[in-house]
Amino acid sequence: MANSILKGKRGVIFGALDENSIAWKVAERAHEEGAEFVLTNARIALRKKDIFTLAEKTNSQVIAADVTEISELEDLFTEAVQILGGKIDFVLHSVGMSTNVRKGVAYEDLNYDYLEKTLDVSAISLHKVISVAKKLDALSDWGSIVTLSYIAAQRTFSSYSDMAHAKAVLESIVRQFGYHLGVDKKIRINSVSQSPTRTTAGAGVSGFNAFFNYADAMSPLGNADADSCADVCI
Repeated sequence: MANSILKGKRGVIFGALDENSIAWKVAERAHEEGAEFVLTNARIALRKKDIFTLAEKTNSQVIAADVTEISELEDLFTEAVQILGGKIDFVLHSVGMSTNVRKGVAYEDLNYDYLEKTLDVSAISLHKVISVAKKLDALSDWGSIVTLSYIAAQRTFSSYSDMAHAKAVLESIVRQFGYHLGVDKKIRINSVSQSPTRTTAGAGVSGFNAFFNYADAMSPLGNADADSCADVCI
């Protein structure tokens, strides 16, 4: 049941690809709770066009931006502030990609060009997002930034490959920038470590069904679904 806890809040939501995306669920819940926001993803992801259905449903606008490109992030936050009529109260960073995983490259034989891309897209992009928004003074005091992590940052899941490194770096950025933004602007940064979830990205990991079922059996309440993760983010 919605309680309007985000009424009057402005946000930017990265990474809604289709209705299986956690970012998609967060956007739906944020809208239910009264938030206004812009949706953003890379141009190649926008070709799928599902995000425009979400935009219509949530009365939001879509801005294309490559999360690894500083100039595009600058344009994104400048435009978002103009569209929403004020500074940004919340950001959801729900971004991750590994070409090594997609192409089935064995961990012990990683393609290092792919690894650099994995780290840039899946982790360093969070630093870029925050840094750009801070330099533009686009973030409200007492705001909130949430990113999505995974337990592979601390534990070994062989098929998760270099994405595990990316999540470890991501969590380090949360801690480091969390200190600086906390001191400077009273902004909290949190990472949410979600259960194995049948998203478009998650289902592409080799052996996904095996560790989905294992995690489900090991958890007293079973795996949390994407809607439950969205509730935590909200």
